[in-house]
Amino acid sequence: MASIYGDPVVVRRAERRGTLRKVTSNGTIAAAVMVLGAILAVITANSDAYEAIEAVLHTPLSVGIGPFVATITVESFVNDFLMAIFFLLVGIELKYEMTVGQLRKPRQAALPMLAAVGGVAMPAIIYLLINWGGATHGWATPIATDIAFALGVMSLLGDRISPATKVFFQTLAIADDILAIVVIALFYGQTPNISWCAATLGVVVVLWGISRARVYSLKPYVLVGFVLWVCMYNSGIHATLAGVILAFFLPSRSDVRLSSLSRWLDARARELDDNYDDESHVLGQHDFTSSAKRVERVMHHVTPPLQRMEQYISVPVNFVILPIFAFVNAQIRLVGVDLGAVVADPVTRGVYFGAVLGKPIGIILVTFLLVKIGFAKLPKHVDWLQIIAVGIMGGLGFTMSILISGLAFVDPKEVMAAKVAILSASVTSAILGLLFVHVASAIVNGKKGGEKDGGHDDGKRSPEEIAGA
Repeated sequence: MASIYGDPVVVRRAERRGTLRKVTSNGTIAAAVMVLGAILAVITANSDAYEAIEAVLHTPLSVGIGPFVATITVESFVNDFLMAIFFLLVGIELKYEMTVGQLRKPRQAALPMLAAVGGVAMPAIIYLLINWGGATHGWATPIATDIAFALGVMSLLGDRISPATKVFFQTLAIADDILAIVVIALFYGQTPNISWCAATLGVVVVLWGISRARVYSLKPYVLVGFVLWVCMYNSGIHATLAGVILAFFLPSRSDVRLSSLSRWLDARARELDDNYDDESHVLGQHDFTSSAKRVERVMHHVTPPLQRMEQYISVPVNFVILPIFAFVNAQIRLVGVDLGAVVADPVTRGVYFGAVLGKPIGIILVTFLLVKIGFAKLPKHVDWLQIIAVGIMGGLGFTMSILISGLAFVDPKEVMAAKVAILSASVTSAILGLLFVHVASAIVNGKKGGEKDGGHDDGKRSPEEIAGA
């Protein structure tokens, strides 16, 4: 079939765009870029560039009109504003799952969602036991699972992890995100400012009104969403939650009657054929380009606003915002620090063991109990070895855990201890998960091979054995 692109240069350009799209949609590459940002942060934090970077992070950014001036540091801009865009993507994923994904089937989603509750409760319990009478306010730091990081690591295992297991894990991680969002909203906000809280509620009502009015353009939602962020930033409620709220008001339906689209496109195709003049330059074919523009405008509106927003922000979030967040928040300076004291710190031990031990114990135990009592069954093509792997990889709490640690701790020593533990626990969980699946797969495949080769010996020889003799 002939290409619609007449110029070979245009063809090559289109192919390059296709390759770039494949790269930017690869979860493993996105996770690797984020990890690279964290590694670069640790390297620079222990170099001569540390003081210069700290100065930049604490530089105030100001914007204002006349006497109204707002100021925010670079670090707060990253953690509060850019991460609100990340939370917008999280909210879009949640709404997608609730609309057409696993979360729309309560019975099917119940097992991984309840397993997520165990995966949140057990790390918190382990942290509190280790820090009893101490820094108990950091109990939520090890509860989160980084869905992008964990799925990126899981993708390295190829077909050793079944697609059904990935769906189970994704549902669990989404439920985990919901719980983390609730925890941030309830426990890690500041003292509420009643006036700004009232303004926040008013903006939410405006968003509801826009959605009810079936406005399908993204511009009003983005504008009102920014006002919502400003109100929440000043209200004492963590501003990143504005992204989740905005996502749930984005329409998930198309404003085009899809049942009549095919018939309309057929008519436009005939119209384009009638208007096209092979002898004229395209710039002079006004009727043709006008018809093409109408088709382009309608096809743009076929995609629901929710999906359009995801397409616009997913690449910037995965390849710009999260790596920047990792770089800003992984600035752990170990020069002159007593590493023994850091390792012995109850905060370090609580976060580390909460993630590395608490996550798998909570996920596996709740899943086992629910299956044992007959409340649910393991999904098809998911076995207990895969559930154990899911539990282990649940300890990869990179992004959300770092965010929570910044909210939970004020003392610089506690912040550093928490971040050291988060990075260490994420690396440990990734390595343990990969090793476990490789070893378990080798053992299972070895047994299968043994069963095939070790069957009943009837004394007969294979043709190969006869030929060799």
